[in-house]
Amino acid sequence: MGLFKNRKTERISVPVTQNANRRPFGMIDGYVPLGAPQMRLYKALREAVPVIDAAIFKLVRLTGGFRIECDDYAAQTVIDEFAESVPVGGNRNGLPAFVSTYFEQLLTYGTAIGEIITDTDGMPCALFNVPLEGIELRRARNGFDVDIYVRKCGELKRAPAQELCLLSVLNPDAGALTGNSMLKGMPFVSGILLRIFESIGANWERVGNLRFAVTYNPRNDPMDRAYAKDRAMQVAKEWGEAMQSGGEIRDFVAVGDVQIKVIGADNQILDSEVPVRQMLEQIVAKTGLPPFMLGLSWSSTERMSAQQADVLTSELEAYRRILTPVIRKICRTYLQSRGFGCNPEVVWDNITLQDEVELGKARLYNAQAERLEAENKKRGE
Repeated sequence: MGLFKNRKTERISVPVTQNANRRPFGMIDGYVPLGAPQMRLYKALREAVPVIDAAIFKLVRLTGGFRIECDDYAAQTVIDEFAESVPVGGNRNGLPAFVSTYFEQLLTYGTAIGEIITDTDGMPCALFNVPLEGIELRRARNGFDVDIYVRKCGELKRAPAQELCLLSVLNPDAGALTGNSMLKGMPFVSGILLRIFESIGANWERVGNLRFAVTYNPRNDPMDRAYAKDRAMQVAKEWGEAMQSGGEIRDFVAVGDVQIKVIGADNQILDSEVPVRQMLEQIVAKTGLPPFMLGLSWSSTERMSAQQADVLTSELEAYRRILTPVIRKICRTYLQSRGFGCNPEVVWDNITLQDEVELGKARLYNAQAERLEAENKKRGE
């Protein structure tokens, strides 16, 4: 029995490591506000936070359709055909298709650039949404206008036909050439939101896929202490075979003091509803959309929803004022190339059916007021 007297029980420790950068959107954590457009960052934001992506598409669709009106009947026929069938980017047709992509680029990056493509005779024949990669804006020689430069083969060259280029900026700073994205200010809030979602996923991965702690406690018997490691390895082997039975129910039998507990069963997962809502409130406030339009069922009264709809209407009207000069320039360039000198007008559709109802009520109230004024005038005479 003295053979095992001086034998000590070995203690084995296994370090548990985790990858600190598991999230595929690590660029958001390293965001530093710069003057140049953070194109890759904003694209990653739209991919990482579906609410942001949905908000941009909602704004593009809610801006609504438009039509072009001309005083000349012949010019009206020509511009209608052009607006309906003009090739856009080689894979779409129609002026609304160009405007939707142009507006989406404007919201995402704060700057949108387009180009009127001409044929060999110099006649406008297509439209193209220009990617912002490799594009640089500079002041023109007159110190006021803006010139568009394109980087090709490592060399920066001025675009040859500046009059055929289309440029719009969103909320530019004083003296700045580029605009500010609608997503400006969201990286910090979105980074916190992604950390919460990541922790929720990690916790549910741990809790949903149960992990067990199997503990073997040797008795005071010297034999048990001497063979504690061997018996622990045998218990681990049998437990592993029982858990990897492929869905087959198998019993686990062990001799001695063996305890089995579920890892994490005693811990409580933090409630994420309040912090997630706080982050989403900041994001939704930046988009200008009512929460219910993004699928967020936050409490709101009927009157509050009507007020939110009125605010949204004013937001969309502001966006329309940015897009209208671009549409007019495209149509005016095309009409001039066809020999027409009239100035086309852009007439936007009413944003919602609610606007139609409100306009109808306004006309009714005005008519009633005019009738009462006429009756009072006759009585006074």
